[in-house]
Amino acid sequence: IMLHSTLALSLLLIAVSSNLAMAIKKEKRAPQTLSRGWGDEITWVQTYEEGLYQAKKSNKPLMVIHHLEDCQYCQALKKAFAENEEVQEMAQKNFVMLNLMHETTDKNLSPDGQYVPRIMFIDPSLTVRADITGRYSNRLYTYEPQDIPILIENMKKALRLIQTEL
Repeated sequence: IMLHSTLALSLLLIAVSSNLAMAIKKEKRAPQTLSRGWGDEITWVQTYEEGLYQAKKSNKPLMVIHHLEDCQYCQALKKAFAENEEVQEMAQKNFVMLNLMHETTDKNLSPDGQYVPRIMFIDPSLTVRADITGRYSNRLYTYEPQDIPILIENMKKALRLIQTEL
């Protein structure tokens, strides 16, 4: 009996330690951050509702980026967005940031359709800024990698609007 219980206990310890080793290994992998590649130094909110709450609370505009993982235009914009120091710094310091891979129930966030990539700004009074658009008349809120200077201007415009409305 003693041999059996020792054997059983040994097997149990082996099973537990190998499970523990696998759990530790899993933890070492880079965590999937909310940035999804848009900027790991930026603090991202998880949901639109949380974004609205933080925008109101912090008196910062909310920037919502709609994108899809398998969209080549989104990938190209994401790369340009993540590599631009000015965008990254402004996003980190002056905005509540959210990137979504699904549509929200807020119809104000798709005034001209549910295309991606789409970047919209919501001010701290929780007004979707339809007056801050990119350069395309058929898809007002889309940006391409070469539109980063326009996006920077629009980020500055979103900040100015808040200062003038205080």
